[in-house]
Amino acid sequence: MKISKKITSALGAILLTALTTSQATARDNIQIVGSSTVFPFSTTVAENFARSTSFPAPVVESTGSGGGLKLFCSGLGVQYPDITNSSRAIKKQEIEQCKENGVTDIIEVIIGYDGIVMGNSTNGDKLSLTRQQIFQALAAELPDNNGNLIKNPNKIWSDIAPNLPNYAIKILGPPPTSGTRDAFLELAMETGAVAFPSLKELKGKDKDEFKRIAHTIREDGVFVEAGENDNLIVNKLSADKNTFGIFGFSFLDQNSDKIQGINVGGVEAEFESIADGSYSLSRPLFFYVKKAHIGTVPGMKEYLDEFTSDKAWGDEGYLADKGLIPLPMDERNKILSRVQNLEIIQ
Repeated sequence: MKISKKITSALGAILLTALTTSQATARDNIQIVGSSTVFPFSTTVAENFARSTSFPAPVVESTGSGGGLKLFCSGLGVQYPDITNSSRAIKKQEIEQCKENGVTDIIEVIIGYDGIVMGNSTNGDKLSLTRQQIFQALAAELPDNNGNLIKNPNKIWSDIAPNLPNYAIKILGPPPTSGTRDAFLELAMETGAVAFPSLKELKGKDKDEFKRIAHTIREDGVFVEAGENDNLIVNKLSADKNTFGIFGFSFLDQNSDKIQGINVGGVEAEFESIADGSYSLSRPLFFYVKKAHIGTVPGMKEYLDEFTSDKAWGDEGYLADKGLIPLPMDERNKILSRVQNLEIIQ
C-alpha cells in the first residue's frame, strides 16, 4: 500500500509538471516576485538583461520575502512566478509547501550581502545604540530589575539611557511578511535580548518562550508598520527628523543625502564593515528559481547568466553601484558553478 501511494504521488507530480510547464510557454516574459530589499537589484538586472538580449524585460514585483515565497511555492506553470527574491534563506516549511504543490526542483542563488540599517533624517540626531538598546526600544515586554517581564515602559529615548535624546521613540519598519524584519528580529532583537541575564537564562531553558519574547514587537504606537516599500520609509524619514526607520543598506547608500544610519555597537553601516562582517546587522541575499521553468519560459537561463556575470555581481559590477555588497570571489565561483549546472537545493 505504501509503495503504491508513492508511485501514485510520483506519477501525479510528473503529470502536474508536464501540464504546467507546457502551459508556461504561453508566457514570453519572466515573472519575478519577492523581497523589497532585493527588488532594486533584480530590477537593475532585468533592465540590463532586456537591453543586452532579444528577450522582453522580466516583470519584477515587490511582495516581501514571505509573500514572494508563498506565491512561488503555489505551483508550476504560467500562472505562478518563475523566480522569487528573498532577503533570507527559504525555510524548511516553505520547501515542504513547494513540494506539496509540485515545485520540487529549486535552484538557490546567493547574490551578495546587505546590512540592515536603522536610520533617520540627516537633519536629525546621529544616534549610537547597542543591540540591547534597540531591543529596549522595540520589545513588547522587558525584564524588570528582578527579571520579571513587564510591558515596555520606554516612551522616550532617554528612558533607555540618559545620553539618548529626550523625544518620543518612533520607528517605522517592515511587516511580518518581510525578510528584512525576519533578519532584524534574529540579528538585532534576539542578540539584544540575551544581554539581559534573565532572558539569556530563559534561552537555555525554553527556546520557544525566549523566541516569543525576542520576536514580539510592541504594538503601542512606537513601532509603525510601513509596508514593503522601503522608498516610502525613506520619504517619511525625510519629513520627520525624529522618526527612525528600518531598511536595507542599499536604500541608505542610494539616499545618503537624505538619511543617515545609526551606529550599532560602535560600528557604522558602511560598505566595508558589512563586507568584512564587523557590522553586526548584516545578512546574505538570495533568489530562488524553478528549474522546471528553465527551457519553457523564454530567457530564464540567460537571466541567470546576466545576474551571475562579473559585470553585474562582481566587485566592480553595476550592482555594487546600487549598494549590493559583493560576495568574495571564491564564493561567487562556487555559486556560479552551481547555477551553470542548474544544481537544486536538497
